[in-house]
Amino acid sequence: METFRNVFQYPFSVISEIPFDMKGGWRTQYFHNDNPIVLELGCGKGEYTVGLARVYPDINFIGVDIKGARIYTGARQALEEGLENVAFLRTNIEIIDRFFCEDEVQEIWLTFSDPQMKNVHKRLTSTFFMNRYRRFLVDEGIVHLKTDSNFLFTYTTCMVNANHLPVLYRTEDLYGNVLGRDETVDDQMDQKTHEILGIHTYYENQWIERGLNIRYMKFRLPHNGELVEPDVEIELDDYRSYKRPKRSGLLTSR
Repeated sequence: METFRNVFQYPFSVISEIPFDMKGGWRTQYFHNDNPIVLELGCGKGEYTVGLARVYPDINFIGVDIKGARIYTGARQALEEGLENVAFLRTNIEIIDRFFCEDEVQEIWLTFSDPQMKNVHKRLTSTFFMNRYRRFLVDEGIVHLKTDSNFLFTYTTCMVNANHLPVLYRTEDLYGNVLGRDETVDDQMDQKTHEILGIHTYYENQWIERGLNIRYMKFRLPHNGELVEPDVEIELDDYRSYKRPKRSGLLTSR
């Protein structure tokens, strides 16, 4: 993967020794256009990043994950298909703000993130991460959450409500109540979002086959105001997602 021109590898262990000089220059130095930039954080094998890039050639997509073996699949596929609007960044999401400058990113996708039921500061929709996103996401930029986890979805809903963040769309059963078999557009969902949500990852199909609801939320993240954590107890998920460790004996968590 070291020879892939669309992959940049800067894990936490090397970032202090190897400077990243493309911060603020993704459009000019890599994409060579002035199109919007959209991140997928925790992109896994890059299926969603590549799928988005196919649908929207006039938008630049960057998939971020720490696991190089996962990124390899999507990066190779993007190169084979000649997708010039795709890049991958292998790094720890905790330091994501080191790679993008102020207002460099328009949207963020969080697709099937680990709910991190034991540690709020590791949840990608926690205020810990929201404050980092603010450093490079445009004011009122959009955050998308697509998840099979009721815990993460409930927590994010509480976080959004506690901070009065504008919700653009929210559903607890994306494919059952919104997209449906006839693929008609819900009257609250724009055509662009509808097309994007039709992209499925391998594991997403597995979860759907298991009868798990896929939940989706789309909200804006303003720059103004101090963010606060919601003071709520949330019931833990009662199942174990693929390759995730078993949860503890606790029934709820903050």
